[in-house]
Parts: sequence; C-alpha cells; structure tokens
Amino acid sequence: MKRTILLTIFTALFAFGTTASAANWAIDKVHSNVGFNAKHLVISTVEGEFADYDATISFEPSDLSTLNVNFTVQIGSINTDNEKRDGHLKSADFFDVETYPTMTFKSTGVKVTAPGEAELTGDLTIRGVTKPVTFAVDGFNQPIEFMGTTKTGGTAKATINRQDFGVSWNKSLDAGGVLVSDDVNIVLELELDMQ
Repeated sequence: MKRTILLTIFTALFAFGTTASAANWAIDKVHSNVGFNAKHLVISTVEGEFADYDATISFEPSDLSTLNVNFTVQIGSINTDNEKRDGHLKSADFFDVETYPTMTFKSTGVKVTAPGEAELTGDLTIRGVTKPVTFAVDGFNQPIEFMGTTKTGGTAKATINRQDFGVSWNKSLDAGGVLVSDDVNIVLELELDMQ
C-alpha cells in the first residue's frame, strides 16, 4: 500500500516537473509563414498569408504533450498578391477587419499520435465566433543549435469551414459550384527560437 502511494506521488511529481520544464519559444518570422488556401471557381487553388502575427508558445521538444499555444493574427495584414482581392477579403463580405481586426487561437489540449506528431486542439475565433479546431502538428521535436540559439521547427495544418465563422459571402456559378470554396486550409510553417 505504501509503495503504491509513493509511486503515485512520484508519478505526479514527475508529470508536474515535465510540464514545468517546458521551454518558451518565439517565432522566427524571417523563416516562418502563416498561410491559407482555398478553391477558386472549383478548378484552382488561391493561396494567401498573414504578415503580422504573434504567439506565446511553450513546450518541451521531447514531449509534445506539453505543447501550449496562444496565437494572434492581425487580419489586416492579409496578402494574396492581389490588392483588389485583399481589399474585398478585409471588407464586411469576408473578415470585416474594421469590426474584427484579429483572429485568435488558444490551445485547449494536445494528443501525441507518433514521435514528432500530435493533434493540437483549441478555440479558433474569427469575426467574433469561436469554434474548436484541431491542427495536425508535425515536427518541433528535434531542436538544433545554430549560432548560439536553440531552434526547432515544424508544420501545423487544419481545415475549417469558413461558414462556421460567419465568413459567408459567395456567388453561384452558372456551370455549377461557387466562386470560393467553403473549406479553407490553414498551413503554419514555423521556425522557433528558444527563449
């Protein structure tokens, strides 16, 4: 009985120590990209990115179950390489940047699925609407030393239905289908520096 109690206490202390030892990481924006893509006219894929974003990220690379993320994107920094389209995306038809200038993601849980792979679940807020979203995370488990800095990197991907967040503008096509797909793929390519 005493052995069971001691083992339970030791396990709890070890788990706490693992979480407490999680390092803080900053995004190296020169080598990172916060991107998205969606189908246009059903036949092609249009890509874009957000240039202005920030995050607080903590985790221990050897244990991705410690991953904790709080991400904020300034939607006005959207860039699809077309000024007219970017202006439309900022308008009330889509993101309504004047009313809702930011998009946020706050993690609520993580499930490790394989070495260097995890499912990161959290609350995504767009246009004041918050929905749970799960990102497939790949990497971040192999830190390296580069010019005196500990670095790591990886990818996080998720697919959302923009209609769920009130981003609902569209036009039907005479040949069938719609101008812009409801499904939007979010792709984060991140290089991180240990703080």
